Amino acid sequence: MGKDILKLKPESVWRNFYELTQIPRPSKKEKKAIKYLKKFGENLGLETIVDEIGNVIIKKPATDGMEDRKGIILQAHIDMVPQKNADTEHDFEKHPIDAYIDGDWVTARGTTLGADNGMGVAAAMSVLEAKDIEHGPIEVLITMDEETGMTGAENLKAGMLDGDILVNLDSEDEGELYIGCAGGIDTTGEFKFKAEDVPEGMIAFKLAVKGLRGGHSGLDINLGRGNANKIMNILLLKGSEKYGLRLSEINGGSLRNAIPRESFVVATVPEVNKGDFTQFVKEFEDIVKDEFKDTDAGVVVLAEETEMPKKLIDDKTAQNLYAAVAGCPNGVIAMSESVKGITETSSNLAIVQSTGKKIELASLQRSLSNEDKDKLGAEMCKVFEAAGAKANSSGSYPGWKPNPDSPILKEMKEVYKNKFGKVPEVKVIHAGLECGILGATYPNWDMISFGPTIRNPHSPDEMVNIETVKLFWEFLVETLKYVPKK
Repeated sequence: MGKDILKLKPESVWRNFYELTQIPRPSKKEKKAIKYLKKFGENLGLETIVDEIGNVIIKKPATDGMEDRKGIILQAHIDMVPQKNADTEHDFEKHPIDAYIDGDWVTARGTTLGADNGMGVAAAMSVLEAKDIEHGPIEVLITMDEETGMTGAENLKAGMLDGDILVNLDSEDEGELYIGCAGGIDTTGEFKFKAEDVPEGMIAFKLAVKGLRGGHSGLDINLGRGNANKIMNILLLKGSEKYGLRLSEINGGSLRNAIPRESFVVATVPEVNKGDFTQFVKEFEDIVKDEFKDTDAGVVVLAEETEMPKKLIDDKTAQNLYAAVAGCPNGVIAMSESVKGITETSSNLAIVQSTGKKIELASLQRSLSNEDKDKLGAEMCKVFEAAGAKANSSGSYPGWKPNPDSPILKEMKEVYKNKFGKVPEVKVIHAGLECGILGATYPNWDMISFGPTIRNPHSPDEMVNIETVKLFWEFLVETLKYVPKK
């Protein structure tokens, strides 16, 4: 079925994208894709470099008569977010993505599609292999591990690239040009617990919160979608208070930069409370469905009897966990006063998971203000520590400060207007683009970001709009033709 996308236009972009869907490339597991890109560049006879960390750089000389143009760096990242539905059998380290056409969109069966940022990589590859495009000196920079740490961007060394203009191909709304982005910081908490025997007279349940849409913890954080960890925590807190619920294990969310769609728990309640507890769960589901009827209508809350667990988490630690999850900020914290309609600061409680004899919590804070980002990370640490957890913040990366006077912005606005008859919107994105990190290493770069329209990135509902891929490609080709002289 996936080969149907090979019939779409522009053929070279869709062909390259299809090839990428066949290569497993979850974050930190991109070796096969990096090897593929290296061979791709070498087969074209182009200078191809793989640096120490795994970034791929491919350089293409200017076409005849364009040698005096400023050098352009086309930048994208090779890794993809590995998210799948609970009922989907898929190994992201072994299996290809099953992409297919669904009306005006391309999507995947039960998994993320990888259009974020496979579309950017595919477009850059198409520029490299094209023989009918006018352009000045081209350098393609494909970074690794963008989604879980921006490791490639962080470790790119100065002096590797010669260009003057960075064009990031990782935005997700066609017709928009991005000139700034949020920075981010990871904050984690860890509880250690004692394993206790299950008291007599208990019955075990497997609890589930699922059916949520999830999504990108930056781009979608303002859409009011449910957070499975937050919802489950309310269920556990009330179940503990009213029905003597005891926690055995918890597994909510999987990636720090994805809004958690599912949470699963094994718990016990006194058998005498079985009827009341199951009725409570049904009523709780009705409340949750009503709360999210406009933004996450598919949510379900289930309680099914299961085998008795061997051990329980000591109740003091469980109560501390409930307090920590209840107390931590989540969702939109502040909207921007300077950029209308843009989230200024946010937090995503991404993971709550018990393993061995500890419970781990992982969250990601984002902000257009580096000061506010760090302040919110510190606040999260205090919430976790107040509940008895060990907490720390790490992986901080800077935002990309907007430059409304950017020369490449001026040029691309003019190109877009002449090509499509309208002026593109200029925006700042509440997500972590690599531009902030790369710009710190190459402060001379003039930077901009754009891309085709992608919806629901970081979730199994991810899809890319077919028509906008064509517009994205045409705009890129036209931009290369009109890059200013040195």
